[in-house]
Amino acid sequence: MPQLLSQSLTLPCGAVLPNRIAKAAMTEGLADGMHRATDKHVRLYRQWSEGGAGLLITGNVQVDRSHLERPGNLVIDNNGGLEALRAYAKAGTVAGNHLWMQINHPGRQTLRDLHGAPLAPSAVPLKLVGDKFAPPRAMTEAQVLDVIRRFAHVAGVAREAGFTGVQVHAAHGYLLSQFLSPLSNLRTDAWGGSLENRARVLIEAVRATRKTVGADFPISVKLNSADFQKGGFDSEECLTVVRWLGDEGVDLLEISGGNYEQPQMLGHGEGEAADGQVVRESTLRREAYFLEFAQQIRPVSKMPLMITGGFRSRQVMEDALASGALDVVGIGRPMCLDPAVPRKLLEGSIEATSSHERQLKLDPKELGFDADQATMNLIEVFGDLGFYCMQIILLGHGQPVDTSMSCFQAFLRYQQNEAETLARLENWQPVAA
Repeated sequence: MPQLLSQSLTLPCGAVLPNRIAKAAMTEGLADGMHRATDKHVRLYRQWSEGGAGLLITGNVQVDRSHLERPGNLVIDNNGGLEALRAYAKAGTVAGNHLWMQINHPGRQTLRDLHGAPLAPSAVPLKLVGDKFAPPRAMTEAQVLDVIRRFAHVAGVAREAGFTGVQVHAAHGYLLSQFLSPLSNLRTDAWGGSLENRARVLIEAVRATRKTVGADFPISVKLNSADFQKGGFDSEECLTVVRWLGDEGVDLLEISGGNYEQPQMLGHGEGEAADGQVVRESTLRREAYFLEFAQQIRPVSKMPLMITGGFRSRQVMEDALASGALDVVGIGRPMCLDPAVPRKLLEGSIEATSSHERQLKLDPKELGFDADQATMNLIEVFGDLGFYCMQIILLGHGQPVDTSMSCFQAFLRYQQNEAETLARLENWQPVAA
């Protein structure tokens, strides 16, 4: 029987996680036309709560209704819906687990259909195939300060609604991660240049959040170990930021990596980036994706560590915990196909999650048209992502999962769902360039 996975974990703020398995954040796309919580969130998170994980982290909740990661995002921006949030929080904690709200701003990583001139640290466009992402505008200092305020405000609403913690999203190339990277942050003011300046918005967001929620409420940060891009945010800079976050009293640090240009967090990027550029093999070799780097972080970290990505077998999870490199094991995609995977691991009724996961590969014959390699890479990344997004949507609707989708079918169904969701939005207009 599992031993370490079943142990509780007391966080620096005093909160206790009942076991060491966490559901990592995965975007849901289940909000209503005003970007509020729905019965679909209730249905989905009740299943995940009953699934046995000690901690559930929500998909990214946006701080500004004008800036979306996708049309069905949940947003807290004076758009009402507090009672619906309370129902969501109650369902998501029904089994006695923690439920933390992940808080985010997408910055430049928002589709052109959603924003024609997104905000970013600097006016540096994404290097991706096609014309799906509009060039961003460099933020004014007033806009930077407003984003910090918004993170703290959303955290306060989360606590009021009954969520038991929050996670500040500073990874995967979203806004706070964009500030950290010297490739996307070319500023020369107090928010750019040195690492201390590039990290300032993250540190200030954490401070403002702590002031809002109090000392006894868990605050987590999701941080890239590296962006996997030459000249980007790297592992040495990450170690320094980890030290600073420890000084701020963060309760749990989740280590990840990559962004839309280098989607290592999705298990892609093995040899090529989304824009077709070659990636060095040395940047791809990560045990359980980010476990190796966690071993480097441990000596400088004052807070518990969570690693998500690549974990498959119960024994590897136990061994990783026993090594002391991490304190919480994150699981994502397997819980889209079977919400009860954590309970089965804890009970020992399954030895691995591999039967509850697929990585879809694109068969060029599916396309029915000629496409260059970069386009096929992009379809494969978003087809693989779309497959799991569709499973979440099915679970939220109370329907059985559908594992029969091919990569291209999943890509098309995902795109159709996003278009239909966009058409249902109320009192909302995309911002033109």
